Amino acid sequence: MTYSEPARKAAGRLRSSAIPSSSAVPATDITVYGCGPDEAALFREMAPRFGATVTITDAAVSEANTELASGKQCISVGHKTRITNRVLLALSRVGVRYISTRSIGCNHIDVEYAASVGISVGNVSYSPDSVADYTLMLILMAVRNAKSTVRRSDRHDYRLNEMRGKELRDLTIGVVGTGRIGTAVVERLRGFGCRILAHDRRPKAAVDHVSLDELLRLSDIVTLHAPLTTDTHHLLGRQRIERMRHGAFIINTGRGSLIDTEALVSALDSGRLGGAALDVIEGEEGVFYTDCRDKDIESKALLRLQEMPNVLITPHTAYYTDHALSDRVENSLTNCLTFERRNRHG
Repeated sequence: MTYSEPARKAAGRLRSSAIPSSSAVPATDITVYGCGPDEAALFREMAPRFGATVTITDAAVSEANTELASGKQCISVGHKTRITNRVLLALSRVGVRYISTRSIGCNHIDVEYAASVGISVGNVSYSPDSVADYTLMLILMAVRNAKSTVRRSDRHDYRLNEMRGKELRDLTIGVVGTGRIGTAVVERLRGFGCRILAHDRRPKAAVDHVSLDELLRLSDIVTLHAPLTTDTHHLLGRQRIERMRHGAFIINTGRGSLIDTEALVSALDSGRLGGAALDVIEGEEGVFYTDCRDKDIESKALLRLQEMPNVLITPHTAYYTDHALSDRVENSLTNCLTFERRNRHG
């Protein structure tokens, strides 16, 4: 699945394969919000090559720190915290005209409201191999009962698991969304000899494309790679989950709200589904990326899923590789400089 054309325009996506020369354009000053130490090191290393200076903070952008962007046209933000409309308005008032989010998805920003207060929003592309590799790992771990096997071994119980694993060549795998990441997943799956089905409103990958209902009915494993939009929110709701093959697995490295979590828990509890591997989950904000060992987690669904021996939960880490991180920083800088260059010549 892909963004509709209006959504593309609203998101204000700016693509540039070339790095602007520092001698060709005046220096650009960019405030970088929500920046961890690894990203900060990359921004400091790359910014001079772009003719840019950067003000870096590990804090997410908020009403309290918009002054860090005062007088600057461009900022770069992370994907971990939702940017409220009040923050967007505050950014507009201090002169921000462009936000580059260091993520593929823009669902943490109301891009239409941003446009209404004079701010364009652009995303970045990064190595699809990061998420594609991780997706294959989760698929293999799910069908080989890795979670329960590792847990038993950690307790020095080395007996064979009561549940035998499955071989991918014997299975049908449904890929929902064939953008860059979904296509990279399809390419990897070919080597396993499994049957591959795909669903996308704008088919791209050279693979059998079918309706979503048919994919759910025929697939032993369903892996989600669609963007989160109003149309794809709860793409897998109760009714669609009920249409899935009995004992099927769900893999999600896209966005948590693609799945109705309560419906997923119910289907797993009843034994209708064979298992799930989730790198993203509804309500992950404020939980993922934080140390919760001494905190109460309010999400009963998350706690229930983590109790299940056939469910793998990882904290939205599929994208997190050296290569992808470098891509995110470089492309965020490129977006900001491209925006300023176009404005100067506009």
